[in-house]
Amino acid sequence: MSLPQPSTLIDNMIAEVNQRFPTLNESIVMVGIHTGGAWIANAMYQKLNLKTPLGLLDISFYRDDFSQNGLHPQVKSSELPDIEGKTIILVDDVIMSGRTIRAAMNELFDYGRPKEIVLACLLDVGHRELPIQADIVGSAIDRPSNQRIKLSGPEPLSLSTVTLDK
Repeated sequence: MSLPQPSTLIDNMIAEVNQRFPTLNESIVMVGIHTGGAWIANAMYQKLNLKTPLGLLDISFYRDDFSQNGLHPQVKSSELPDIEGKTIILVDDVIMSGRTIRAAMNELFDYGRPKEIVLACLLDVGHRELPIQADIVGSAIDRPSNQRIKLSGPEPLSLSTVTLDK
């Protein structure tokens, strides 16, 4: 089964954002999780014309597998505008276990207390380990648990499947 085009999925997500938030005002902040989520968030941000700066989040220090895997070799800094009392549209590329999103929410709360967090993901592949679901999804697809979806980019964005040895 071939993977959908990221541009089509982003358009789906933008339509859902516009439906959920008919007025995109200063109370809405978009935050992308490095790296793939940041690419998706940037593409969405450009098309939505949001009034607040785009936020970028690096969750490397917040991951629960940090002690097992060590520090990612390319840690980036998080750059967030004021999130206190704001609605956050948190963007990631693929949601699977939910652990990346848990780490992202932990970091967000270190910066302030948002009014609401709305999760937007390009793809939902299931296989949750935590009770976290995306509110806005480009597409949901079924994949075996030994397959991962990889987003490459930023220009052009493309999706590929990686099969892990079990």
